[in-house]
Amino acid sequence: MFTKILIANRGEVAVRVIRACKEMGISTVAVFSEADRDGLWVSLADEAYCIGPAFLKDSYLNMTALIDVAVATGAQAVHPGYGLLSENSRFAELCSQCGIKFIGPNHKVIDAMGNKDEARRTMKKAGVPVVPGMDAITDVNAALKVAKQIGYPVIVKASAGGGGRGIRIVEKAEDLPKAIQIASSEAAGAFGNGEVYLEKYLTHVKHVEVQLLCDEHGNIVTLGERDCSIQRKNQKLIEESPCSTLPEPTRKKMFAAAKKAAEAVGYTNAGTVEFLFDGKDFYFMEMNTRLQVEHPVTEYVSGVDLVKWQIRIAAGLPLGFTQDDVRLEGCAIECRINSEDVKNNFRPSCGKITLLHIPGGPWVRFDTAIYQDYSIPPYYDSMIGKLIVYARDRKEAIRKLNAALCELVVEGINCNAELGCDILSESEFGDGTYCTDFMQTHKF
Repeated sequence: MFTKILIANRGEVAVRVIRACKEMGISTVAVFSEADRDGLWVSLADEAYCIGPAFLKDSYLNMTALIDVAVATGAQAVHPGYGLLSENSRFAELCSQCGIKFIGPNHKVIDAMGNKDEARRTMKKAGVPVVPGMDAITDVNAALKVAKQIGYPVIVKASAGGGGRGIRIVEKAEDLPKAIQIASSEAAGAFGNGEVYLEKYLTHVKHVEVQLLCDEHGNIVTLGERDCSIQRKNQKLIEESPCSTLPEPTRKKMFAAAKKAAEAVGYTNAGTVEFLFDGKDFYFMEMNTRLQVEHPVTEYVSGVDLVKWQIRIAAGLPLGFTQDDVRLEGCAIECRINSEDVKNNFRPSCGKITLLHIPGGPWVRFDTAIYQDYSIPPYYDSMIGKLIVYARDRKEAIRKLNAALCELVVEGINCNAELGCDILSESEFGDGTYCTDFMQTHKF
């Protein structure tokens, strides 16, 4: 087992990993930018080092600085958290070259799954159902023919995309050439890769993802699914486990497909296979080769600490349980808390937190790095926390989350807690029939 781990991230996920390490008796090394000197993770870690100015490219995305700190401190492994460099194959490869274990899959697997077009081809070969469409677009006329065959609307996606960038929905043929051009240009600027591909745009579908743990000895277990269909501009807002409207026969087929996907690429560590479910059939969307933001809901229903198992797997330990040992019980729901002004077109809200009250009670969890008098810097993602609850059944979980959101107090900035309550009160959320178009069809 490792004795020292560097956390190559910031905010609440850095705090989450540090806590897991402390419970495992592992020393931690934190990194921070000049804007993050007062970050909670900086105080909680055993060691902390500044790696550059505020902007991401100069600090948290500076691979050389991160590797230098890991080597200088004797860290045997790096945990990338999520976002930032967590799915950067070059960073994973650099860690390996320097004799540092990257807590995640092999860099070649990250490459294979990070390119969504390549992932799509791999899944088709493995027998995992994919959305009808066209692999890498090299000819606009060919794309027009495929779009006509599968029917509009279609969606153009960046092969190396993520975070909702490099995506364009096209309703009619005359708009497709321009959409391809814009998506490709956006993808090139954001990811350094302008390749795009085409899929049938499935409307009124659910976004359901399956959590996997895969050790380095060939053992794979699924830890249930999460319904992540409440989204705004392709960014998830509320996630829950299990998906209340997923029929049991479909659930079993989805779990089997997720295992096939992992086996097809020789996947190791924690990973998530994302599917679109139209009420009858499901289709592979992508594989996330990292810890997910919404991992706490899976931890609640499965009783498995995903971060600890990430570390154990990276250390070469086999899974200490089989699929038959997995017991999925109850319901967990997570609401992301973002520092934004919902009533002002979701404008980011930064500044000093003048009053903070965190909800409590049985099975209420708030993952965050904020504290009273902490100043939220303007340089990073707007998510400042995640409020997660667990209950015996879904109705109780909804009531518990609503109560917790009402109890949460964050003054000095604007946050979206009230929006969370509004979403929970909608009948479509109550009966679980909501789909990915929910935020577009409701006015808040």
